[in-house]
Amino acid sequence: MTEPEIDILVEDPAWQGLEPLAATACTAALSGAGLDPGDYAISILACDDDRIAALNADFRGKPAPTNVLSWPAEAIDLPEGGTPEPPAPGEIGDIAIARGVCEREAAEQGKPLEAHITHLLVHATLHLLGYDHETDADAAVMEGLETAILARLGLPDPY
Repeated sequence: MTEPEIDILVEDPAWQGLEPLAATACTAALSGAGLDPGDYAISILACDDDRIAALNADFRGKPAPTNVLSWPAEAIDLPEGGTPEPPAPGEIGDIAIARGVCEREAAEQGKPLEAHITHLLVHATLHLLGYDHETDADAAVMEGLETAILARLGLPDPY
């Protein structure tokens, strides 16, 4: 199985070793959604808490740091409690992930940082594919898929 094309822009020097985690997480998410990862490309911004807080304010109206944000390249219709149509091959969107928030959450949850980052990148990649958790039915589909993908990677259920 081929990996997706992943372009990582590292703004925060605290991010070390993100490339292999991103390759593993994004490949697993795409494959877990029934797609050939080699057909897709994703851009990732590895940033700090201040940068993600600014992005969160600009795009979601929430001026506070968050762990991960995602922007699909195309609007995708999600039938409630269903599976979105797969995107066309090519660039599927952008992800921003904040190092400080990830470190704090991993420590608070008592899990390895690498496992938490992997989960967040799987989660964000699924958002790029059109999955969401706005309704209970949609959350059940998305979280079930995340749990299955992480299990295949040997990681525990994050929920």
